[in-house]
Amino acid sequence: MAKKVKDTSGVDFFEALEALESEKGISKESFISALSNALVIAYKRETGDVGGVEVRLDDETKTFKIYHFKKVVAEVTDPDKEISVEEANANGANYVEGDCIYKEIKTKDFCRISAQTAKQVIMQKLREIEHENTVSEFEDKEGELMACTVRRVEDGNVYVEIGGNGLEGIMMPRDQVLGEKYEVNQRINVFVKRVKNIGKMAQVVVSRSSNGLIRRLFENEVPEIKQGLVEIKAIAREPGKRTKIAIYSADNSIDAVGACVGNKGARVNAIVSELNGEKIDIIPWSENPLEFIARALSPAKVIKVIELDGENNARVIVPDDKLSLAIGKSGQNARLAVKLTGWKIDVKSESSAGADLGEVAEGVEEQAE
Repeated sequence: MAKKVKDTSGVDFFEALEALESEKGISKESFISALSNALVIAYKRETGDVGGVEVRLDDETKTFKIYHFKKVVAEVTDPDKEISVEEANANGANYVEGDCIYKEIKTKDFCRISAQTAKQVIMQKLREIEHENTVSEFEDKEGELMACTVRRVEDGNVYVEIGGNGLEGIMMPRDQVLGEKYEVNQRINVFVKRVKNIGKMAQVVVSRSSNGLIRRLFENEVPEIKQGLVEIKAIAREPGKRTKIAIYSADNSIDAVGACVGNKGARVNAIVSELNGEKIDIIPWSENPLEFIARALSPAKVIKVIELDGENNARVIVPDDKLSLAIGKSGQNARLAVKLTGWKIDVKSESSAGADLGEVAEGVEEQAE
């Protein structure tokens, strides 16, 4: 790099710029701008010049020159950067206020600049440009499913390499699945939650616990979802334990649940395997909220769903021997049904329901397998 800076012909240097553009995707204009700024900084550091300095690179002639300039002003406040109209025109010139007077700094003086300083500034700018290009590329990946490789585990965070360009992603504890182990060099699929700039660094936040991971896995595994024939209406999840997903098709000829399950369970089993055994309940969505609630409590059978006073509040009555199944271990099944439907749900056994069984006007009878 230092030799190319000193080469006044500039031919090799400009050819190198073209190679850089094709190999790294960095535009020649961006690099020239970075180089100009870097050379100005290096020159000022070397010479102590605090005035105006400008480097001009000519792509057509394959040359570059450095200039010292001062701005023509009515009243000088900074002699290093300004010159009065009278002084500027002392030799019969015709400068007006606002013009700039440029004086070329000879090449032999310019070559005494520390080439190493210039190179360091240039390389830093190159890293910034590459970083910006990488971030720009990955901004489109937010909300996507991506394969990555675990590189290290530190302070509870899992750091992964995404894609082939070395971009690092972080999976914080809240985005990890309890019970999953993450080993160095392990290949995993992650959901890209967020891509953002933090100073000169890019932070890509990825997740294994997000509902978005479930959505993308089903989209990848079920062609009918990707084609828009089957729609995912809602997802409720307790990562590593159980997921309920509500699906719907406006086409009556399509079995939405069957499409998600696949032949002999192949599709849903592939997703369960990716989730390391996490259970998945596929629920047919209904525009009738009470019917949807009954289905959401699957695999428990439901006798009746009754709408209660208050916003989105319902009571569900189940057979006595299905009460524990409806509620689930530690309340998990009922809790997920609440998340899936957005309704408050009070589950009661048939024997304890009493008068509720007579309230048929506001109830829906359902047998959800």
